[in-house]
Amino acid sequence: MKKTKLATIVLVLAMMVSSLVACGSSAEEPKTDDPVATETPSTAETTPSVEKEETTPAPAATETPAPAVTPEPAVTPSIDFEDGNFAFAAVDTGRGGADNSTLEVVDYNGSKALKATNVDGKNMFVAFNLSAMLGEKLAEVKEIRIDLGTENADKFAASSGRLYCMTGEDNKEVKGNAWSVYIETSNPKTAKFDVSGVGFIGNGENYIVLSKETDNSKTTPSNLLIDNIAFLDASGATIAADSAAEFGNPAGFAAVNDRSNLFALTKTVEWEGYSVSAGAWAQAGVPFTDKVLEALVPGSVIEIEYTSETGNMWIVMNESAAGWMRVGVGDADGSGQQYAYVNGKKNIAQVTFEQIAAQCGDDVSTWGSQIQCESDGAWSVTSVKVGQKAPAYALTHAVDFEGYQVSAGAWAQAGIPMTDAVIAALVPGSVVEISYKSESGNMWIVMNEAQAGWMRVGVGDADGSGQGYAVCDGSKAYVTYEDLATYCGEDVSTWGSTMQCESDSEWEVYGIRVGMGDAFAATNSHIDLGASVSAGAWAQAGVDLTEDQIAALVPGSVFDVEYTSETGELWLVFPGAEQGWTRVGVGDYDGSGQGYSKFDGRHCQVTFEDIAQILGEDTSKWGATVQFEASSAWAVTSASIGYVR
Repeated sequence: MKKTKLATIVLVLAMMVSSLVACGSSAEEPKTDDPVATETPSTAETTPSVEKEETTPAPAATETPAPAVTPEPAVTPSIDFEDGNFAFAAVDTGRGGADNSTLEVVDYNGSKALKATNVDGKNMFVAFNLSAMLGEKLAEVKEIRIDLGTENADKFAASSGRLYCMTGEDNKEVKGNAWSVYIETSNPKTAKFDVSGVGFIGNGENYIVLSKETDNSKTTPSNLLIDNIAFLDASGATIAADSAAEFGNPAGFAAVNDRSNLFALTKTVEWEGYSVSAGAWAQAGVPFTDKVLEALVPGSVIEIEYTSETGNMWIVMNESAAGWMRVGVGDADGSGQQYAYVNGKKNIAQVTFEQIAAQCGDDVSTWGSQIQCESDGAWSVTSVKVGQKAPAYALTHAVDFEGYQVSAGAWAQAGIPMTDAVIAALVPGSVVEISYKSESGNMWIVMNEAQAGWMRVGVGDADGSGQGYAVCDGSKAYVTYEDLATYCGEDVSTWGSTMQCESDSEWEVYGIRVGMGDAFAATNSHIDLGASVSAGAWAQAGVDLTEDQIAALVPGSVFDVEYTSETGELWLVFPGAEQGWTRVGVGDYDGSGQGYSKFDGRHCQVTFEDIAQILGEDTSKWGATVQFEASSAWAVTSASIGYVR
């Protein structure tokens, strides 16, 4: 019995091995010298008969098909940039850490797209005036889709940002959805923004701002590419948009607030209801309000926000006791009289009290009941204000107040302790520059720990105190050392450890700098030099001056330059000067320690007097070429000779 059982076991083992080999086991083939593998059971051994159990074969395994995915239907874009138009877009440089990006339509991903090129390595903000593009239909927009791509030499770079919606009658900001793009995959990708509850209104001044606020590239910050913008209604249908629309000057938009060539203003009064338009050489205006009449005093300035086909704007005194006359027309009508002050973007014009008084007299009661506007092309005025002249500051030797990003509600203060570098920079002649936004446009400083007591500086009359005003333009505010010393004393050690900010409305501060304050000159009657040049760090490029342009360089004249540079500075080079190749306005960037040109990262001025100190007053010895230079890569978009008249 034992022998039978043993034989049976051996036979079963042999059958198992044979079965494994026959079934194609993944085990190795047995080696020929393996005694177990070569052992054959005796044929004399018999195996008991075993009745096989009937089994029902298992049904063949079947795969469950994945549910069919219905592709999302293609959406017809409202704007695809194939016509090359993008005047409805603008770069918003008034936000915190904003890059002074450039916009252009380029070939991208098999079609056309709007490219925002990063200039100085900061956050990017591109705005679209939806009211201009959509009119009354804007109120029907429930979703916005945009194809977004990024461009960078670093294929592992990731970028992200957000959509900000400026909505309602007062363009109140509503934060929308975020977006992100990883440059190696899903680039470009379609970003979808739910705007169903933001409160867009038709025929207002509502706009959106698309931001790029995070960028992890290890090389240079990424450029942004925008294509196929679709405005969808509640049913998902595309709403047509006007690609020929222009961005204009929507309320509260900082990027169009170009202050080049202009006076800064304080104590401003809005001329309520001043929104008029007319054709070329036609006039329109609005009667004086009591507040405007009170504000029209010596030192005051009328500031006009406008558009015109020629870029020109002036005023007409049609009821003046001295007679019907234009003021600030320059030579547009052949009269060759004084010029209005016009910024580089040609959308803000200023006329001073003194310019009007020169023709109409000092007594405002004899000026008539209104002031009209006029241009030599079709024009439209969106707002007028009256304010007092104030310096338009440029900072040199500026020190960053590191870590100063704070915000608060109306009449609430926030700040951080002053750093050693900031304290050292607070000296006579210095200015505190605050980059901010606030609903009212106001901003000032609170010294909450000063030995002289808790006090506001630069509040003006917002709290009823009637003290001095900070110089504010809605995106930058300036308070001088002298302003602070008036209330806190000249010894900075008694000012306390903290500098706070405050406004009479909800506010946010993005950064503070402290530097020596110099003022840009308000200039007019510009002679265009036609400069559009660029170069790398410490490299020069420029223009040759004509005899007429050289003759225009007289005392009081100014080189006005619109530019960008990676480090923010710019100066002039005169390669053909009689005394030899010479820089003017370089400051201490080359170790020479000479005077600085006035610059703010966008606008640069070098005066006749700055040049004469180094090259002498005889312009025939300056040479016929003027060049530009910076310690970093730079680009000049325009240059002119202006006057302080």
